[in-house]
Amino acid sequence: MAATAPAASRSVAWTSPRHRDGAGNASTRVSAAAALPLLLVRVRGGTRHAMSMAPPSPPLLMSCGGRDVAARAVAAAAEAADDAGGVAETARLGAMIVAWYLLNIYFNIYNKQVLEALPFPYTITAFQLAFGSLIIFLMWAFKLHPTPKLTTAQLAKIAPLAAGHMLGTVFTNMSLGKVAVSFTHTIKASEPFFTVLLSAFFLGETPSLLVLGSLVPIVGGVALASLTEVSFNWIGFWSAMASNLLNQSRNVLSKKLLGGEEEALDDINLFSVLTILSFLLSLPLMLFAEGVKFTPGYLLSTGLNLQELCVRAALAGFCFHGYQKLSYMILARVSPVTHSVANCVKRVVVIVSSVLFFRTPISLVNALGTGAALGGVFLYSRLKRTKPKEA
Repeated sequence: MAATAPAASRSVAWTSPRHRDGAGNASTRVSAAAALPLLLVRVRGGTRHAMSMAPPSPPLLMSCGGRDVAARAVAAAAEAADDAGGVAETARLGAMIVAWYLLNIYFNIYNKQVLEALPFPYTITAFQLAFGSLIIFLMWAFKLHPTPKLTTAQLAKIAPLAAGHMLGTVFTNMSLGKVAVSFTHTIKASEPFFTVLLSAFFLGETPSLLVLGSLVPIVGGVALASLTEVSFNWIGFWSAMASNLLNQSRNVLSKKLLGGEEEALDDINLFSVLTILSFLLSLPLMLFAEGVKFTPGYLLSTGLNLQELCVRAALAGFCFHGYQKLSYMILARVSPVTHSVANCVKRVVVIVSSVLFFRTPISLVNALGTGAALGGVFLYSRLKRTKPKEA
């Protein structure tokens, strides 16, 4: 209360008729101009009870330089709001990246367990895509995200990308069912090699010598890790390579086929449409390659724990859809280079987590090969920057 008393008396003096003579008016203007910044400092510093004082009248504020002070106050408030928004957005982005990593870790663990018990990659892929499609329809039904309006021409352009997305997932599951999780992700670290190759072939993009140089440790590291991998299997190796080719073909061709069409869809809806179309395309492939395997009767005939298997398959499907959706959302908030670096770190986290969980034996040479490949990916991510726009 003692701190507010002088301020209160000053506010009375500003509006008191007794000080409106010539000398008094001049002295009042000086004291007001000196007191108002002090009041603003107190308010900005957290002395909230000062807000209860009677504000000066607008004419007097304008006459005592209050216009400049008010402008400074508005600018300071806007800057504080921007800082608060920036901190909140950074915290939100950090939480999304952590969730992205965790969902990817749990997907690989649960998916590997399901594939070991039920080695049907086409069926598992269809189940995962069906689970994701169900979540998407619920999202649209409860109006958690706007439902997209698609034309036949858009669907025709997205369909080939959905086919690549579906087949890439099939081959990833095929590789995970044959070799260790760590080895699959070491092979998938060679994705930049296919990106450079396909971009040059389809888009006519010529990579720089530095970018080409970053591919050397990637290819060499994958080769070294393959030669010393305990769980090496040719089906697992070529399946992971096919997954790289299909996934990067999807990414490169999306620029060529969609053009500006994807601008009609936001990132979430583009991923959602891809998921649903991928599921529809996976059904005939599943029936042709494996038939109907994911039925209670068949699972009971194998002697597997039906409840545990279904729970793990559902969790794998949820994590699969969740981490891919988060990847699209993160990419919409950061640059492609930042996303590539984060994806490289994610692969390291997945490899280390899977090695610890499954107790995968790794030799020193194998670890060096994996490290070289991941180091090359990180270097590639830093070098592969967007070309500056011409003025």
